[in-house]
Amino acid sequence: MNENNSLKDLTIAAHGGLDRWNGFTSLTAHLRNGGPLWGLKGQEGVLADAHVRVVLHSQFASHFPIREEGRRTALTPKRVAIETDAGEVLAERDNPRDSFAGHVLETPWDELQLAYFAGYAMWTYLTAPFSFTMPGFTTEELTPWEEDGQTWRRLKVTFPDSIATHSKEQTFYIGSDGLFKRHDYNAEIVAGGPAAHYPSEYREFDGIKVPTKRRVYALNEDGTPNLDLLLVTIDLDKITLE
Repeated sequence: MNENNSLKDLTIAAHGGLDRWNGFTSLTAHLRNGGPLWGLKGQEGVLADAHVRVVLHSQFASHFPIREEGRRTALTPKRVAIETDAGEVLAERDNPRDSFAGHVLETPWDELQLAYFAGYAMWTYLTAPFSFTMPGFTTEELTPWEEDGQTWRRLKVTFPDSIATHSKEQTFYIGSDGLFKRHDYNAEIVAGGPAAHYPSEYREFDGIKVPTKRRVYALNEDGTPNLDLLLVTIDLDKITLE
């Protein structure tokens, strides 16, 4: 167990340290989303130029504006909503994950489904690795992985049922600098199979290191990425912690 914890502790320290992270309550960023997934789901361009805000120590995420100025999303693990900036609820859905039952990759999403997926995904990305210390998370170090002439250590993270995310088990690949090089998961509600997510271009904001570029590819059966099948692009700037 100590060995398992050492990799978790190493990556938390490399990203800025838990003490510094605990001094903040939220993170806000400007984001640009691209890639073919959004068009497949009937949501092309909706998040091509938006902002996202996540709460750090419990699960909440909001994208804004959504489709037009004055409208925002609101995600908690068991509920998603579209609201006005004043907080008036325009649409909402409890237990939103249930609405994806029977979906295939080409099944289009409605606006609340987009808000659910984008909200939990960005919360997952922007709170890792610090979220691994939250109640119910468990970690286990796996065998190392070689890719692109490098050896990366791997941390399997099991998410608690109380957190909405891609899949219960996810694997983070960690370089010698303690930063994430790759993140594998199965985005179950997308129904597209396993994916390899590459964070890069780390920048430091108030002492916290955040990757500002993310690229998500389909995953081959042998664990290598299919670099010809880019699914999602995410570019972040104007990151602030409060």
